[in-house]
Amino acid sequence: MSAGVASDPLLLPPHRLRVALMQPEIAPNTGNVGRLCVASGTELHLVRPLGFVLSDRELKRSGMDYWDRLRLVVHDDDEAFFGSIGEARIWLFTSKAERSLWDCDFADGDVLVLATKRRA
Repeated sequence: MSAGVASDPLLLPPHRLRVALMQPEIAPNTGNVGRLCVASGTELHLVRPLGFVLSDRELKRSGMDYWDRLRLVVHDDDEAFFGSIGEARIWLFTSKAERSLWDCDFADGDVLVLATKRRA
């Protein structure tokens, strides 16, 4: 059997999907998403303001030993983030959606955006 992505069902093919967290507030949750991004080869975008500092030990602990392998981009604000992604398709995720993520047709280059619920 020849080596390569097609012959190994455990290897993900290369892709250009991106995940963005808009104003994340909880360091361990962000670390968990970062770990998932490392495992799937996905770039992670964090959009300020953040509810923690990037050196937070809770962030590092949930990201474990993978954080240094994360492809991370930090944006100062929403405008900087949306300006950086150009014409990419954007998918907004919320628990209130009428459409399931399983019904979506994600494509290479799409941006998956998760927004946090801002506290009053």
